[in-house]
Amino acid sequence: MSILSVYQDTAPEQPLKVLTHVDDIAATLADVGVHLERWQASAPIAAGASSEEVIAAYRPQIDRLMNERGYVTVDVISLASDHPQKAELRAKFLEEHRHAEDEVRFFVAGRGLFTLHIEDKVYAVLCEKNDLISVPAGTKHWFDMGENPHFVAIRLFNNSEGWVAQFTGEDIAGRFPRLED
Repeated sequence: MSILSVYQDTAPEQPLKVLTHVDDIAATLADVGVHLERWQASAPIAAGASSEEVIAAYRPQIDRLMNERGYVTVDVISLASDHPQKAELRAKFLEEHRHAEDEVRFFVAGRGLFTLHIEDKVYAVLCEKNDLISVPAGTKHWFDMGENPHFVAIRLFNNSEGWVAQFTGEDIAGRFPRLED
């Protein structure tokens, strides 16, 4: 189940609100410029499917977003708990950063916690299978895949370089709840 917890950025110990209904989550995020929607595959996806098979199963939705928003690159990232660099990858994504482009992720399987720092609020969005989140360019955020990651996600980019982060140097991410495995 997708969950949104909204905090005051100075009070990580107690959320101001917690939402579990996807329409309420999407409306609250839309108020701060973040897009959330649910997708369904147009074809069945077998466990261990190739990147090409995963993209093909969601081709209509991918093409729609690419045409509407000008994304030029799509790929699939898959991470499991046996990945030899899982701790290093987690640490890299856990630092507050921003991008010069939108960060768009669709969770084909598994889950991840996107935490957005917008003005004086922190929005912790637990994304799970079928969730697409689009974080606008310039939005400060961090991502937690958990100590034992398990996710397959489609990523869309405005540039051919892929994931390029500008780290803020702030330590706020370490003060807020992380993804529990």
